[in-house]
Amino acid sequence: MNVSIDRVACISCGSCWDTCPDFFEENPEDSFSQIIEEFRANGMIAEGESPQDLKDCILDAADLCPVQIIRVDES
Repeated sequence: MNVSIDRVACISCGSCWDTCPDFFEENPEDSFSQIIEEFRANGMIAEGESPQDLKDCILDAADLCPVQIIRVDES
């Protein structure tokens, strides 16, 4: 599953890293959401590959995001 975050539109509310802390985290420099290093695609902090066991919490985080900036491609 491919996951991406539109960090420009992020409001740093924390809902994604509260909902799915095994995949999302707060960037210590700008306070916006990012994907934890283990799951990043090509080192990009806003793009990643999700393991199957985190699918449900990632989908929950995307649904709960108040500004809907998390995109999930399940193909």
